[in-house]
Order: sequence, then structure tokens, then C-alpha cells
Amino acid sequence: MAEQKRLTLAWMDLLLLAFLGGLAVLKPLVEIHKQLTLLAIGILQIIEHRMLVWVGPERGRYYAVLLKIGLASLLVAHTGGIESSYYLIYYLPVVTAAMYFEARGTLLWTVAAAAVYCSYLFPALVEFELTVEGANELAIRIPFFFLAAMVVNRFVTENRRQAERYRQLAEQLAETNRRLEQAQEEARRSERLAALGQLTAGLAHELRNPLAVIKGSAETLTRKLQSADPLTTEVAGYISSEVNRLNAIVTRFLDFARPAKLELRPEEIPALIDRALKSVRDRLPDAKVEVERQYADNLPASSVDRDLCERVFTNLALNAYEAMGANGGRLRVAVAAADSDGRRGLEIAFEDTGPGIPADMRQQIFNPFFTTKKDGVGLGLSIVSKIVDDHRGWIRVTSEAGKGACFRVFLPAE
Repeated sequence: MAEQKRLTLAWMDLLLLAFLGGLAVLKPLVEIHKQLTLLAIGILQIIEHRMLVWVGPERGRYYAVLLKIGLASLLVAHTGGIESSYYLIYYLPVVTAAMYFEARGTLLWTVAAAAVYCSYLFPALVEFELTVEGANELAIRIPFFFLAAMVVNRFVTENRRQAERYRQLAEQLAETNRRLEQAQEEARRSERLAALGQLTAGLAHELRNPLAVIKGSAETLTRKLQSADPLTTEVAGYISSEVNRLNAIVTRFLDFARPAKLELRPEEIPALIDRALKSVRDRLPDAKVEVERQYADNLPASSVDRDLCERVFTNLALNAYEAMGANGGRLRVAVAAADSDGRRGLEIAFEDTGPGIPADMRQQIFNPFFTTKKDGVGLGLSIVSKIVDDHRGWIRVTSEAGKGACFRVFLPAE
């Protein structure tokens, strides 16, 4: 059971009650209606903020002003009507309206309060005559209502604007910090890729020479032992095929480590994506994947390396197909113009309906040699990230467990 909040009084509430108590002991002293009305005003002031929560801020502010006009009218009615010295109580609803509403609303509520106060003039004219001095006094009192309303409304409006500026500044600061963290993470990843690339390049070159010797020896054995023991021939064939597989892995290592020589030309990105999707569909014709294309109109051409970018899109599409597995799913590919860090370009999104990526793996999937596949090497997304970095773009992933993953790629227009 939730703990109920106690009704507490702030020092301003106590000061207000003391002020209203002072009015209650002034003349007319024996007017019980005056004391009850002042008590009601004090209670309303104390519970006003809670009332806004109970009935909602939109309706609550209307109720607050209406109740204060009503209570102010009761107080004036029981203390002399139009000649009451308590007419200043109308400042209470006027100031409240100035705090809750914009300039137009403040003017309307002030007109309403002034009209209610002036309405006491009609019963007074039944017994008394309106003199020039009385009309002049009334003409002085009413404009002060509007003066108080405008001064308070201007002050409150300026405070609201200042608070909005602070809020926007806080949001910009949070966004800047987020971008800074992303930039730092991308810089650390680039440093890791560079260091691993150098190590991988040296290791791959050292491996290729003995692999070539092993493969040549296995082929020689296969030719000489074709008519000999079948088991020996089969084993020699295994050696040759495994060497070919190792050579393919070494080639991927070199692709990862080799500095990219980009051949930049203006290209239509949707056309490259379509070719990549067709390539994946031809490779996996039985996959139960529905591809949804969402290409924005009038997309600008981007200066990219056609083959490398097609490789990026092919890898991302293939990963999505494999993530959704035999049950299939939907792959949404979207392309739209976008801005990033003051640069104009294109944002490409590959969003699948697979199982998603666990939170503890999202920061590692672009690292070399990290893979969750049984026969994977862990270089696919690393190479994709390297190609995108070479194009001075970025790649990011968002995912929710059980709801798929979305890879977003940004490529600058120039």
C-alpha cells in the first residue's frame, strides 16, 4: 500500500494565514460571513497546487481563478459592496490568472473580475447617487487591476521563457555529451582496428607462405596416390580443401588490414542497395524474408566506392537474413537524407525482426574476431565498420531483445 503524503504547510502558507487572520479581526469585526470567507480563501490558497494535481492542470487553473473571483465577491458583498475597503481582494484572482495564463487570457480574466466588482454598483444606485468623486474613485480602482495583472504576467512570462531556454540548453548539452561519448567510442574502436590491422597483416603474410607449401604438397600427394590407398587419397584431399578454407580466411584478414583505396564516384545509393539485396536473395533463395523498401524521394547522389559500399549493404542484409533464421521475418531497408555533425548526407537503415542483440554484445559486435556464429570468423562487421569509417561516415546499432535489430549507416554527401 502506497504511503500517503501528509499535508504540510510552507512558511509562505503560514504567512498567508497570518495575513488573512489580521484581516479577520479588523472591522467589521462581528461579520461572521467575512471570517468564513477569509478562511475559505486561506484554505484554497493552501490546497491550490494539490487541486491542480487532483483535477488536472488544464481545468485546475480555471477552477482556481473562478473560485477566487467567487470568494472575493462574497467578501466584498458582506463588507459594504462597491464601497468595501476589501475590494483589493480582487487582486488575488487577477494575479492568479496572470500566473497561469498568457497575456490574452490574463486580460480576459481581469475584465471578468473587474466586471463582477462593478456589478455591485447597480444595487448601490438604488439607494445612493453616483457622484463625480465616486465615479472618479471607481475609474482609478479598475485600471489598477489591469496594471497588476500585466506586471505579474510579464514577470511570469519572462520566467517561463528563461526556464524554456535553460531546458533547451540542458537538452543540447545532453545531446552534445551523447555525441561526444559516441565519438570517443568510435575513436577507440578505430584505434583498436588500426592496431589489430597491423598485427593481422603481418600474421596473414606469414601464414600464406606455409599454407602454399602445404597445399602444393597435398596436391602432389593426391596426384601420385590416385591409384594407391583410397584412404590416403581422401586424407590428402581434406588437407587441400582445408588449406583453401584457411586461405580464404587469410584473404579476409588482409581485406581487414589492408588500407582502403577508395575509388569515389557519384553513385545512387538505392541502386547499390537493390543490387546487394538481389545478391543476398540469390544466395538464399529459400529464405522466408519479406523485404520492405522505404526510399525517400529526390535523394542526392553520394561520392562513394561502389564495390565497397555494395559489400557493406550485402553484409548487413545477409546478417539480417541469418538473424531471422528459418522462420523468416521482415527486413525494412530505409534511405533518407540526413544531417550529422553539420554534414549533409544519407542515412541508411537495415531493420530486421530477428531476436535482437543482447545489451552486453552491442558494444562488441564491431570488434574484430567477435562472433556468435559457429563457423564465423568475426570480421564481417569489422570490415563493414572500417569501410564506413574510410568513407568518413558512421555505423551504429540499436536493438531490443526479442524485437530485432536496426543497423544505421551514415554516408556524407561529399
